[in-house]
Amino acid sequence: MPQVVLIRYGELALKSPPVRREFERTLRRNILDQFMAARLACRLSSDRGHFYVECDDPAPAARLLRRVFGVTSVSPATEVETERAVLRERVIALADPLLRPGATFAVRARRTGSHPFTSQELARDLGSDLIERFGDRALKVDLDHPEVEVFVEVRGPKTYLYVERFSGPGGLPLGVAGQVVALVNGVRGALGAYLMMKRGCRCAVVTDPSGEPFGRDVLARFDPKLRIESADPSAVEPALRTLSESTHADGLVLPLSVEEYADAKGPWGDKVVFSPTVGFSDAEVSERWAAVASLVS
Repeated sequence: MPQVVLIRYGELALKSPPVRREFERTLRRNILDQFMAARLACRLSSDRGHFYVECDDPAPAARLLRRVFGVTSVSPATEVETERAVLRERVIALADPLLRPGATFAVRARRTGSHPFTSQELARDLGSDLIERFGDRALKVDLDHPEVEVFVEVRGPKTYLYVERFSGPGGLPLGVAGQVVALVNGVRGALGAYLMMKRGCRCAVVTDPSGEPFGRDVLARFDPKLRIESADPSAVEPALRTLSESTHADGLVLPLSVEEYADAKGPWGDKVVFSPTVGFSDAEVSERWAAVASLVS
């Protein structure tokens, strides 16, 4: 039976309707590109503010979706009818293996559409159902720091139940903000390329031997179409120029320190030089890159 993964996106919803529609179309293509690259089948649908992926196995699907720029979070979910008796039965079944004796829990409910209950009423009633059903477990409601959370998202005639929420990269969909070429010769260059990709830029990458693993093992997981060119350290600058010309790049992304930035602008003429990590210490770069790498682990 197909499973559902609920996909949330944040910043896109703040755009004007025409821009939002275009960004949503790009996000849809990028989601499908990830599944095609992984050779996994899926069915993608959407409503305002959410995408839904139907697939055979939600675990690998959720891992893929965490690599899609624009996605803020994903949750493997159970889709049910928005009927009070159905919700009671399925919430009890979902929570049963998670609620040990003495556990604290909370039911988080949200709703969209017209229903004969508010979100607070639904959360309260389903919480009461759990306490009644598992009366021998001495369960307690804790809305601040519960050990178990059950989420109930009512979307019109359908409701999605889940207990996990995995963060995505956020940002804007890849491909809505032009083309850049990045030098990835280490962790600072890799983070710089990632941050430009997160703002919607398609990125082509030049690596030297020390930077190649960052491009191949991490950045390429966020963009199955990522173009990576390898060069010896002494030939990096010509490689950047060649790749910039062949891709008609709008700018270059370089791993510069504050002291290097002014001198680095001169050799590139009218090309815009970006250095997103220029204000980060080495420790901050390493910390941020660890968070990036965790999305593809």
